[in-house]
Amino acid sequence: MKRIAILGLIILVIAGTFVACSKSGSSSAGGPSGSTSGSSGAAYHIGIATLNMEQSEDEYRGAEDLVAKYGSVDDGGMIKWIVLPTNFADEQETVITMISSFADDPLMKGVTVNQAIPGTAAAFQKIRSAGRNDMILTGNMPQDDPNVITKVANFVTHSNDFARGYYDILRVKNMGGKAFVHLSFARHMAIETLSRRRNVYEEACKDLGVEFVFVNVPDPATEIGVAGAMQAVFEMMPRLVDQYGKDAVYFTTNTALHEPIIQRCLELGAMFVNQDDVSPLMGYPGALGIDLTAEAGDFEAIVKRIEKEVVAKGGSGRMGTWPSSQPYCASVATVELMMDMIEGRATGSMADVEKAFAGLQAVGSWSPYLDANTNTPINNYYLITMDTYIYGKGYTGVLDQPFPEKYFDVK
Repeated sequence: MKRIAILGLIILVIAGTFVACSKSGSSSAGGPSGSTSGSSGAAYHIGIATLNMEQSEDEYRGAEDLVAKYGSVDDGGMIKWIVLPTNFADEQETVITMISSFADDPLMKGVTVNQAIPGTAAAFQKIRSAGRNDMILTGNMPQDDPNVITKVANFVTHSNDFARGYYDILRVKNMGGKAFVHLSFARHMAIETLSRRRNVYEEACKDLGVEFVFVNVPDPATEIGVAGAMQAVFEMMPRLVDQYGKDAVYFTTNTALHEPIIQRCLELGAMFVNQDDVSPLMGYPGALGIDLTAEAGDFEAIVKRIEKEVVAKGGSGRMGTWPSSQPYCASVATVELMMDMIEGRATGSMADVEKAFAGLQAVGSWSPYLDANTNTPINNYYLITMDTYIYGKGYTGVLDQPFPEKYFDVK
């Protein structure tokens, strides 16, 4: 059996990809002026909190590149980076304490948490209660209640999961998928954005004639750990493919589980539409064991390189991805945007966020999150939608079709 936990084998390759991408990108005004590290120290500090590389590599690499570019606070630079606990689901007080500790630094002017795991909103509230209203607070992929975190954050960002609830199933239908197998666990299903999308997935499957299947899988944030959860899913996949067939599309809500699912889909001839944490670097390099050094910094080239391997393994028209890394860009773009906000070149509007992400090759349409109860916009919760690229076939084009209003009533 092939080893599935092979992320470590591609660390240097992916790191090179992300460093080059960071150097090629820019903030909404080309990066901060007069704010680089030096012997006299930075004029202000920016904090970033991520999970570890095994859990969320794209976000981790973004923070790593920020430290390389702007310097660590410990060495007189701008960036203070902390890594949150692996078992964060059972260490809420630790999470809150770690994030809120950014406020202890009088030079700290902005903080981003990526991913914004449960406890982020409480930590932001603690920062505000400490009188630090001068600090800009942001998060990506927030898992706290949208109406809670947006009251204490300046803005938050996410992929448009609600819209994907319909468009992903339309993609599945157009790919020839007969079933949509959704792999997740209780903690994720308690998150409003993921729960609402899951329910829209199920309703869209009914409407489009696709079988919807929900499968409980181990939570990597519990005692089983990332490696244990990956192994469990790897061993589960042959049974699922036997049960639901090769024309079933497999999807997971967890970052770490993409790799074994993609690997098994390619080995067993099953289908995969796109990642939850959308990035061509999510799952595919590890599943394929490929060297992306030559493509470093160019997401279009990265997609084409992965495509070559996927097609060679018989996955043409059956495997997909978003074309650039939203999680990586959420680390770098939001930090550089905060620098622009601090220095008076931006306000943190949705247009500012769009421009900052586009500078890092994450181009798509942006919209505010709609409150689950009132369907009214939450105007500082920004969602990006990109089309899915199907390897061997091209972009799906489904975003040209209107989003059916009936799904707004699905909670």
